[in-house]
Amino acid sequence: MRMAVIAACSLALVLAVAAGVRQAGDGSGSPVAEIAPLTRAEVARPIAGAPPELAALRRDVNVLRTGGVKALDAQLRALRGRPVVVNMWASWCGPCRRELPLFQREAVKRGAGVAFLGVNVEDARDAALGLAERYPMPYPSFVDPRYNITKGRFGARGLPATAFFDARGRLAIVRQGEFATRAQLAAAIERYALR
Repeated sequence: MRMAVIAACSLALVLAVAAGVRQAGDGSGSPVAEIAPLTRAEVARPIAGAPPELAALRRDVNVLRTGGVKALDAQLRALRGRPVVVNMWASWCGPCRRELPLFQREAVKRGAGVAFLGVNVEDARDAALGLAERYPMPYPSFVDPRYNITKGRFGARGLPATAFFDARGRLAIVRQGEFATRAQLAAAIERYALR
C-alpha cells in the first residue's frame, strides 16, 4: 500500500513539473512563437473609411515623437472618442520584439476604429529606429528616455507593457508582460478598449 502511494505521488510530481515546463513559455500555457513582421508597405497603406485622426496616425509610421508625458497626453486628448492602445517597447527588450508583429497586425486590422500608439523606453535613437525598420509600426511612438511615461504616467514595472483606453479616454488597465498570440492581444483590445 505504501509503495502504491509513493508511486502515485511520484507520478503526480512528474506530471506537475512537465506541465509547468510546458507552460513556462509565457505563463499562458502557450509557447511564444516568432511571427514574421509585416513590411513597411503593408503597414503604411491608407485605411479605407478611417477618420482623419486615425488616418493621421498611419501616416506616422516609425516616427519617434519627443515631448514626453505632455505630448502623449495631448495626443490622447486629441483621440478622445476613440479607443486607444499604447504599447511600451524598447529595442533591447526581447519580449517587446517578439510581440511587435502582433501589434502590427492588430493596428492594420483595426486602424479604422482603434488608435494605436507606442512608447519607446530608455533606448538609443539609432537602436529604436533600427528596430522600427525591422518591425515597422503603423503608428508613432513617444520617446521615454527616463521612464517618465512608462513608470510615471502608467505605473508600469517593466517591459513590455500595454495601456488600454476606452473611447471616453479612461485608462482601463495597464497590462504587464508579453502577448504570446494575436488572439490574446485581440481579446485584450475587445475587453479593455472596446468595452
